[in-house]
Amino acid sequence: MRLLFVILRAVVAVAIAVAIVAQLLHSIEFLQGQAGFDPAFFVTNFFSFFTIDSNVASVVVLLAGVVIALRRGDRPDPLLYTTVRACVVTYMVTTGIVYNLLLRGITLPQGQTLEWANEIVHVIGPIYLLLDWLFAPGRVPLGYRRLWAIVSFPIVWVVYTLIRGPLAVDGMTGRAWYPYPFLNPATSANGYLSVTFYVILIALVICALGVGVIWVSRRGAAVARR
Repeated sequence: MRLLFVILRAVVAVAIAVAIVAQLLHSIEFLQGQAGFDPAFFVTNFFSFFTIDSNVASVVVLLAGVVIALRRGDRPDPLLYTTVRACVVTYMVTTGIVYNLLLRGITLPQGQTLEWANEIVHVIGPIYLLLDWLFAPGRVPLGYRRLWAIVSFPIVWVVYTLIRGPLAVDGMTGRAWYPYPFLNPATSANGYLSVTFYVILIALVICALGVGVIWVSRRGAAVARR
């Protein structure tokens, strides 16, 4: 069972990494030469997407999981690794839900989208991370206080995004840059009121998913004890 997930984790980690790099290079090539294009500004923006951050974290967690599984055999995973893994699973599932409910069909400010890469980071990656959490061996039970660890990064990311947005003026458009349309008060129907609504909504989703992720870890332990 462990060997199966070692292979699956390695394959999915490589697929996600290839998708991220391919989209980044494709976008730079697509935008290169356009008036006002700044490669450094673009790369910073690219890695300011919650989706990209979550997927980069997924690559790290999956590869770390490969190493841990090979070294520890049938022993449980370290608590720290399980906590970080729970965080990443929550972010990836949130990414899948938000993208497919709110953003699918909307052109995002990253240049021409590679469809296959887009599906990997928004659909395949989130689905696998969830399945890995549900079925991969080694997971240890987490206390509900770990929810603070899960919500900490999204809070920092939202603060960073809303502070940086008005300051990050895109040289190609002359407008403030935000990774997602619903976070831009200039294009939202009711300005910051709409932005606040979406932030609260997504925060509730992350909290609910985080509680569910923790519950699964505890449920598995309870079943094992019985």
